[in-house]
Amino acid sequence: MKVVLQNLTKTFPSRNKKVHADVVAVNNFDFEIADGELIGLLGPSGCGKSTALNLICGLLAPTSGKIFFGDDDVTALPPENRGVGLVFQNYALYPHLTVQQNILFPLQNVKGADRLSKADMLARAREVAGLVQIDELMERRPSELSGGQQQRVAIARALVKTPRILLLDEPLSNLDARLRLQTREELRRIQRETQITTVFVTHDQEEAMSISDTIVVMRSGVVEQVGKPQEVYDSPVNLFVAKFLGTPPINVFKGKVIGETLFIGDDAVLTVKGVTNREVYVGIRPEGFTLADSDAVSDNLLRCKLNRVEVMGRDVSVVSTHAASESETIRAIIDAESAPSFNAAEVGFTVKPAKVFLFDSRTEKRVFFEV
Repeated sequence: MKVVLQNLTKTFPSRNKKVHADVVAVNNFDFEIADGELIGLLGPSGCGKSTALNLICGLLAPTSGKIFFGDDDVTALPPENRGVGLVFQNYALYPHLTVQQNILFPLQNVKGADRLSKADMLARAREVAGLVQIDELMERRPSELSGGQQQRVAIARALVKTPRILLLDEPLSNLDARLRLQTREELRRIQRETQITTVFVTHDQEEAMSISDTIVVMRSGVVEQVGKPQEVYDSPVNLFVAKFLGTPPINVFKGKVIGETLFIGDDAVLTVKGVTNREVYVGIRPEGFTLADSDAVSDNLLRCKLNRVEVMGRDVSVVSTHAASESETIRAIIDAESAPSFNAAEVGFTVKPAKVFLFDSRTEKRVFFEV
């Protein structure tokens, strides 16, 4: 089912007695979700992503704009008539009901000609339980399940109605790291098998990038960038997007361009053709550094004070400092097999142009360059 959001805006009355302006939670959201696609709404807390989800499912009414499911205008349609399945962050299972009864509950509340027979309800419940791999837990109650199992029950309950749209509101945030990884893989498998159009809300960029066909990066109710996860990571449109995507996060420096040469502090690190003299923010991904030989002499080295070296299995993280860095430390990721011994107090790097991004110091928008 294709979902179209047209100039969607949602405002809330201000609770600040001194400031009477409305709070804009979603501002002119204009986007189309293709049939069968998994979209990740990504952004920090308070960016409007959950509000956008609630507008799609009908729990909130938009201040302005329209919502279409296929060719149907559902803007004023009640939630129960939209054909959506919603999975909450806190699972919202009925503690006194078994797993089977929790899954059956949405079907038992259907009235009229669309109501299934008891046998069909049970068959549907068993089918989705098998899909999420909880068919052996049907007689247990939620208190007898792990967090991951409870999440699967919540997903099964949303799927049992065969929804046109599946909406997931930070469904993995209550799970530990290993279980979160396992469950997000299961979510992707289930979505591919069912081909249900899915909107996945998260503040965790790693989750969004790993399972989404397309990510929508939001800030303060506004869409900052839309694209395939790797494309957004490789080509952020502004400093906010660059900072938000990436683990470890991007290293940001204050720099300047003089005569098409990029300087970070006193270090001339890269030729940036086509960029006029200006002050810039310089973003360098952790994998964008190449360690120079300790005795190397080059005009294109970024020289940093070595802090420590962290061995992380296949990779080595070189942690250093630089006066022009925005954060206290710089983190460079290099291959463990090529890592030398570190004895000096200073370390030098060359930078990979494809992993270097320039942003205007005033607008923070991307400044493109040629090498």
